[in-house]
Amino acid sequence: MGGDFLLFAVVGFLAQLVDGALGMAYGVVSATVLLSVGVSPATASASVHAAEVFTTAASATSHLANRNIDWKLFWLLAPAGIVGGVAGAYLLTGVEGDMARPFVTFYLSLMGVFILYRAFKGVPPHLEPNAKLIAPLGMAGGFVDAAGGGGWGSVVSSTLVGSGGQPRYVIGTVNTVEFFLTVSVSAAFLFALASGHWSEANDLASHAWSVGGLIAGGVLAAPLAGIVVRRVPTRPMMFAVGLLIMALAGFQTWEALG
Repeated sequence: MGGDFLLFAVVGFLAQLVDGALGMAYGVVSATVLLSVGVSPATASASVHAAEVFTTAASATSHLANRNIDWKLFWLLAPAGIVGGVAGAYLLTGVEGDMARPFVTFYLSLMGVFILYRAFKGVPPHLEPNAKLIAPLGMAGGFVDAAGGGGWGSVVSSTLVGSGGQPRYVIGTVNTVEFFLTVSVSAAFLFALASGHWSEANDLASHAWSVGGLIAGGVLAAPLAGIVVRRVPTRPMMFAVGLLIMALAGFQTWEALG
């Protein structure tokens, strides 16, 4: 048990450093690692979101203190993201783990490809994101984040920056919204547990040490994100994250086929 805690503390620490620098990847990396050691998709997503309640609170506080939040963008994204996230959690808890795993693995593989694509493409000149697309984007990002165990930042931050949003305010705002999304998704998982909708919920208790490690590592790394942003080149980090996610997803596929 202690070994699980230390292993996932390292995973949480490294994933949060990447997330703080890129505005994405904590949930995707953590969920992919959990799935690769045999955790069911719903339990992996619930575990990651339980950890993210703490890590996103630390990240949001930092962005608030540094005035990195675009409040107009915040109020467009937050309600839509919460609706999409609750819907994704409800769907995932109603599907058996063995049935959901291939779809979640495929989704995470797509996230790896998407991150690699963003690394190759680079960042375009600054433009103002189209306000009409922000709410649908938030709903889609919240849904895939809950259903896949991660992806809010990968979908929303990448799209907004890719369409010309200023990275400082996009990442700060998206990370702040993620706290409220995470709390809502975690509440949806708890409701599914209490109502009996989630048949595999008993699996959560056996992974408590892993969740604790993700929380501890993520919270320790959150204050260091600013240093990572300044000192580590973005594109090499994106390449590394994309390759890691695809390798882990490929390992899960190989196990399933074997």
